[in-house]
Amino acid sequence: MTEINQKLKIPDLPHGIVSYRFIYFSELLKKPVCIGKIGNRIGRLTDLVFAVAEPYPEAVGIYMEHGWGKPTTFIPWNRVLRIEDDAFFVQPAEEGNEYPPFVDQPGWILMDKHLMGRTIVDMDDRRVEVVNDVHLLEAKGRFLLIHVDISFNGFLRRWGLGKLNWMKDDLISWKYVQPLSVEDAVSTDKVSLSVTRRQIHELPSEDLADMLEELGKEEKDALFSALDSEKAAETLAEAEPRTQRQIIAALRKERARNIFTEMTIPQLAGLFSILPHDHVSELMALLSKDQGDRVRAILSEREATAKGMMSSDFLTMAMETTVSEALAKIRQSSMEPESISYIYVVGENRQALLGVIDLRELILASDDVKLGDIMLEPVVTAEEDDVQDDLSELFAKYHYRMIPVVDSQDNILGVIRYNDIMKGVETRIKI
Repeated sequence: MTEINQKLKIPDLPHGIVSYRFIYFSELLKKPVCIGKIGNRIGRLTDLVFAVAEPYPEAVGIYMEHGWGKPTTFIPWNRVLRIEDDAFFVQPAEEGNEYPPFVDQPGWILMDKHLMGRTIVDMDDRRVEVVNDVHLLEAKGRFLLIHVDISFNGFLRRWGLGKLNWMKDDLISWKYVQPLSVEDAVSTDKVSLSVTRRQIHELPSEDLADMLEELGKEEKDALFSALDSEKAAETLAEAEPRTQRQIIAALRKERARNIFTEMTIPQLAGLFSILPHDHVSELMALLSKDQGDRVRAILSEREATAKGMMSSDFLTMAMETTVSEALAKIRQSSMEPESISYIYVVGENRQALLGVIDLRELILASDDVKLGDIMLEPVVTAEEDDVQDDLSELFAKYHYRMIPVVDSQDNILGVIRYNDIMKGVETRIKI
């Protein structure tokens, strides 16, 4: 549990609070709830219930969901005795009764259900973040919602990897992240951000695409215009066909040209496949000759091979590279997160594919371990002449996010991404 950090500056603490400690919600989720002592466990914390108030929401109770047909339980906050590393300790229900089922009340908001993982929208500057964790303050028996954390550290804590601190926490005061109303927080996937943020490009493109689908035309155009060409390309590729058509129709030619240079050939083919024929003819003129030829080949279902659809954005390292060296190289690279889902281990010539390591396994390994000792082999690969149906079968069978493309000597030539192949299959089926 996070202890008091005297160096962390919390703006505008409620009047009179001097002694306090900070706790992240992810550190509390699923903690045992016990009456009096650790042996009297009555359940696990499923969520924390706060009442939205100025300047900071305050905890009103603990929400427990038992499952197996058993009713939920709500424990009022005034019955909480203390929060320790191993459990929440609460008093028995009054007069020997059981605690009642949870019944939602106007003005209440649940941390996990209504905030964790939600998109934050700045409707002035059309910029977005995502809530990875919630920063709470315990003081004088009160429990207040102070910040939301949008950093990668918060994401790691949500997955039980809180000991891995890759960067500083990025905390936004609750005063700037309040829902437009409690109903907004409950009924949508978004809360409102009232200040401009700088990290729009850290939000996954699929989340941006989901949000674009919910916005009106003017807001959609404004948000998309705030993205640089690379992020715009990723987001456009993730969007549903209806949203893709709307965005493309509003793009200036030069803007479209810059975005297309950032897209893979399968992404371009998938995009063009859902556009009217006359519009496709105009947009083809914005592509380079090589791009145009390869996209036409896929659209006509001729020569749509792995070699023609593969991307060159992937990361290779030698067997002797240590985990700490590999992580340092990843941090120093300018590659997008989806390009480093896997590390491909290669031989001395830097091409012969020997093994593969999932990024999640790399993070959990000891710093001094060599990649050759933790890599998986043999690697599931595609051959350069494999066609789209072959690739679809590979992804459906193995469920990898990327599959490397190799030549007859097992030299890695490129990678095929799941979304490039399977999204195209889904689009063709819908149409």
